[in-house]
Amino acid sequence: MKGDYITLKQRASDEFVEKKSRFIGYACPVETEEQAVAFINEIRTKHRDARHNVYAYIVNNNGVVNQRYSDDGEPQGTGGMPVMDVIMKQGLVNCCVVVTRYFGGILLGASGLVRAYSHGASIAVEAAGILKVIECKKLKVIVPYGIYDRLMSYFVPFGYTQISADFSTEVAVVYDIPAGEVEARQAEIIDMTNGRAIVEILKD
Repeated sequence: MKGDYITLKQRASDEFVEKKSRFIGYACPVETEEQAVAFINEIRTKHRDARHNVYAYIVNNNGVVNQRYSDDGEPQGTGGMPVMDVIMKQGLVNCCVVVTRYFGGILLGASGLVRAYSHGASIAVEAAGILKVIECKKLKVIVPYGIYDRLMSYFVPFGYTQISADFSTEVAVVYDIPAGEVEARQAEIIDMTNGRAIVEILKD
């Protein structure tokens, strides 16, 4: 997926009991709809004896958004939609959340189910953690050895990731830079080195 977005850091789960019903929330980062379905099926298999495995997911594949949810036998609107609502309120994409319920014999009512499934999704997402993914471009800079130290000092405050460094007749370094900043960095480096640097934005 291109562009900046918010997703989950890792797979995680958490659980709670509400009026003797056991709710287990699972959250997982995914990149495709196939991965989301595979995760749902994995949890269903793991908890095949559970009464319900409610789920929701949103996958953005380069602008094509697929989102699905299921109440899995719960009254309509009391399971899948509350889970989806948690995902959407957090602004998450490329993630899947499944909330498993082992029925405890006491009916929760529609509002109780909505609260329970929302809570199951929320604690799963909290356990997984939130990750902001920033689209980056590679910036290649070639400078004479005499201004290499100045270039390195320039990059330090930004905390960018250096991809490579080649020391031959001149020094060539490649950095990952957030896409929205790359043109400004390019102009600043050229200005800072009085045009002695060769700065190129590499194509993916």
